[in-house]
Amino acid sequence: MYGDFMKLKEKLNLLPDKPGCYMMKDENETIIYVGKAKNLKRRVRSYFIGSHNYKTAKLVSEITDFETIITNSEQESLILELNLIKEYRPKYNVVFMDDKTYPYIELTKTTPPTIRVVRTKNVKGKLFGPYPNVKSARTTARFLELLFPMGRVEPIPNFYEEIGKEIEPDISKNYQKQVKIIERFLKGDIKLIKDALEKHMILNSEKQMYERAAVIRDQLSDILDTTEKQIVSLNDYKDRDIIGYAYNEDDVSIQILFMRSGRIIDQHRQVFSYVGNVKYFIINYLNQFYNNHFPDEILFDTSFEMDELSDFKNPFIPKIGDKRKIVKLANKNAKYDLEHYHKLYRSKFEQTVKTISDLRKMLDLKELNLIETFDNSQLFGTAPISAMVVYENGNFNKKLYRKYHLSSSENDDYMALKEVIYRRYQRVLIDGLKRPDLILVDGGIGHVNVANEVLNSLNLNILVAGLKKDNKHKLESLVLKDKEINIKENKDVYNLLYKISEEVHRYAISFHRNVRTKKAYQSPLDNVKGLGKIRKTRLLREYNNLDEIKEASEEELRKLGIPLNVIKSLKDVLNSENDD
Repeated sequence: MYGDFMKLKEKLNLLPDKPGCYMMKDENETIIYVGKAKNLKRRVRSYFIGSHNYKTAKLVSEITDFETIITNSEQESLILELNLIKEYRPKYNVVFMDDKTYPYIELTKTTPPTIRVVRTKNVKGKLFGPYPNVKSARTTARFLELLFPMGRVEPIPNFYEEIGKEIEPDISKNYQKQVKIIERFLKGDIKLIKDALEKHMILNSEKQMYERAAVIRDQLSDILDTTEKQIVSLNDYKDRDIIGYAYNEDDVSIQILFMRSGRIIDQHRQVFSYVGNVKYFIINYLNQFYNNHFPDEILFDTSFEMDELSDFKNPFIPKIGDKRKIVKLANKNAKYDLEHYHKLYRSKFEQTVKTISDLRKMLDLKELNLIETFDNSQLFGTAPISAMVVYENGNFNKKLYRKYHLSSSENDDYMALKEVIYRRYQRVLIDGLKRPDLILVDGGIGHVNVANEVLNSLNLNILVAGLKKDNKHKLESLVLKDKEINIKENKDVYNLLYKISEEVHRYAISFHRNVRTKKAYQSPLDNVKGLGKIRKTRLLREYNNLDEIKEASEEELRKLGIPLNVIKSLKDVLNSENDD
């Protein structure tokens, strides 16, 4: 605990005075809370200073580490925060959900339309936002109401009418025209209105009408705050990775921002020593990182040339626009890591290397770079699946994770393990894949023996160890074919194996839940060969349930346009369904 405290203290001292998001982690490196900040240093440090209410104190008691992502503005940090919460569903964000409501500006579909600030998405009008600054959002909404009255009768200061005419001379008589200008404005196209405001601010100042000029100045400030363009989300819904880097004569910092469905949802960061040409070093690192599993697009800095990126699928070097700004944001985070986190990252990397070395010696292995871990999941024999996670060179390599639907329908964990081990390592042999240095299975000596039996049949010599749990399903020891190792004596090794065990269990349970959900919505009709969507629809319109379909005569079914061979298949499926 003292080591964790000293690491936190050092990281807190290095926090930037910049906007961004922070992700609090527990002892298992699980993200338990995501927050945003206008000033990361001030906000994150506040958690560790002074007294708090019960919920915050409970959160702080579980924090052992945190990560940050720098953004260009508070508005960007808000959007990124929402993306991260949606992706990870951290448990304390759920607890604090009542404290997390951000305002939107709604443009109603009524006649005439109205503009209002709301705090919910359950509305029928068009929503714009969310906005981090409630005051600016309200001021902007009120300003738009005055500028575009849209049929409302209320006393409006003359200078708003003058500005409105500057924007569009005949706008007051055309609601739809007003709505289109408002929508463009709230989407970020503010030039028309901004130019008109700036012109009138200068005119009023020249006429020594300083109070009116000050009002316009303050409204300009609120408008810029509310409509500030953010780049952490794009509207093309693509999966892309954004590569940023920074380096000095000794070390290189690599930052990969993961954008999925157009939203930045995660990051990968690494700082380490390099030799030779830094760009070639980065390209080699990325080749290992992706291992031929690429997103829809990878964005690179302009310091790269396209002919240097031939190993990657769909590389792109943006020169202008939002994509260029996102690359610059990745570079900004990489530069910050290089300047401030260098010692921390090296310390963490060195600790991981030592832990893996301790485990290697414990298992009497020459190498321990690649670990593949398996866990099975089923409920009373339904939807049996298995999952494999990969821990490679000190990190989880999610691109190599695999999911398996198992053919065994019996509630037999040994048979399930036997099937998945055979399928995995037969594929390793056929495709010439890299063999792991260690295979971990969830279970004891029986599971280890089953896995070894399969590997022997494939003439593979790979060490297998079982992650044995106690009666509370907590990791207890490491089981080999000829001995059992008490790993609790080495805290770092125990924590590493516990982390791997929890990750494979999480991945398996998540997969199994999805499979069960899909099966719950499946119909026996889906298994009838030749029964497409149209024929299935005819059946369901004609008959109330599967029993009625089963009792229907061949002649009745043929009148619905169903061929004889499909009718036979249909009867076979429904009869077998009843037999089960």
